[in-house]
Amino acid sequence: MLRLLFLGDIVGEPGRRAVVESIPWFKQERQVDFIVANGENAAGGRGISPKISVDLLRAGIAVITTGDHVWDQKDLVPYLPTEPRVLRPLNYPSGTPGQGSIILQTAKGKVGVINIQGRTFMQPPLENPFLIIEAEVERIREETPIIFVDIHAETTSEKIAMGRFLDGRVSAVVGTHTHTQTADEQIFPGGTAFLCDAGMCGPEESILGRDIESILKRFLTSMPVTYPIARGPVVLHGVLIDIDETNGQATRIERVAHRCEGTPH
Repeated sequence: MLRLLFLGDIVGEPGRRAVVESIPWFKQERQVDFIVANGENAAGGRGISPKISVDLLRAGIAVITTGDHVWDQKDLVPYLPTEPRVLRPLNYPSGTPGQGSIILQTAKGKVGVINIQGRTFMQPPLENPFLIIEAEVERIREETPIIFVDIHAETTSEKIAMGRFLDGRVSAVVGTHTHTQTADEQIFPGGTAFLCDAGMCGPEESILGRDIESILKRFLTSMPVTYPIARGPVVLHGVLIDIDETNGQATRIERVAHRCEGTPH
């Protein structure tokens, strides 16, 4: 059995710090073998930088996924081709820097990770994720049946559809992007674990990781405002998935809400 931990969108410095400090605990206390995290909000809530990705990888994250904010930090563009463990959505056009999937060797066999982006209410609109991912899954299955999919998408319908579409062909399909953890964790009939949204790793007293007052001001006035990262206690949201390494089927799925101490800045 391989135990995979997936952490939802890491938001700013508070989220990064809490993730780095909590990884040893997850590995020791929860016997985690492989960690994937969505890092597209790790740089002040907008994108991820090469330095931040290096820090997260050195802390023990095996693969970093992203989404629609992947290009917000411009220095990531030349960096992506040099670091295959940092993914951008698979369904960008051919020739886009970086890659949307990876296969890594572990002590319990090879693990494939795919990063895909939905199209409903998402900008920019990318290639059809259902058509793009099917061929990639078949390619990876030639090497390993253990495949984790992060679908970065807005609507529950698109995420559920992706989970059902891939049921029996991948180990897990978990959504990101909304920063709000859903309570629909399940294992589909074909053995694929599913959760609509893993949530976020960021300040608990916030609106999606941002300062509450600034977001309220935007809603009340409709005027442009800045959205600083909130302060205070951080909660790490994600999911633990146990996978049978012989056939790639999920045997157990558990939502994670791990609370950490607050940070003063």
